[in-house]
Amino acid sequence: MKPIVLIPNPVLTTPTKPVTAFDGKLAGLIFDMKETLLAATNPKGVGLAATQVGVGLKIFLTKPTESAKIRVFINPEIVNRSTDSTDGVPERGNKLEGCLSIPNIWGKVRRTSSLTLRYQDETGQVHQEKFSGFMATIIQHETDHLNGILFTQRVLEQKDKLFQVATADDGKEVLEEIKLQ
Repeated sequence: MKPIVLIPNPVLTTPTKPVTAFDGKLAGLIFDMKETLLAATNPKGVGLAATQVGVGLKIFLTKPTESAKIRVFINPEIVNRSTDSTDGVPERGNKLEGCLSIPNIWGKVRRTSSLTLRYQDETGQVHQEKFSGFMATIIQHETDHLNGILFTQRVLEQKDKLFQVATADDGKEVLEEIKLQ
């Protein structure tokens, strides 16, 4: 397991390099990333990019549900996007996106509702697959990580609001809008 890198670490805003060696070192990194993703509990992680463990390579993992198997995407490239978009995270009640590297901050990001992704698996074999809904959102969030873009940047580009976790008078966690100057 590797610790999750938090903002403002520059690795999070630096574009990554392609994976060229499909070897034991890569297998070890992917093993560590899987352990890190499974250990994330607040919030529960649904995706993890290599940059989030301090490694500048084009790799991300997804685990959209508790029962889903972790999937590995190496050298991913979005080759097609639908013209329709989501109004925040599909299949989620509050529609807000978050990030393990930006704890307790949330925001709504409009993203393409479906896409086609070309990627390599852990052996280097190339695949092309279509994704939609929540999985398409995760893939776009993680692909942004690989390009040095954080979800908070997308929220601000779209002129939407960011929220932070706060404690209400009754002791319950609530989301409070972050007022930007």
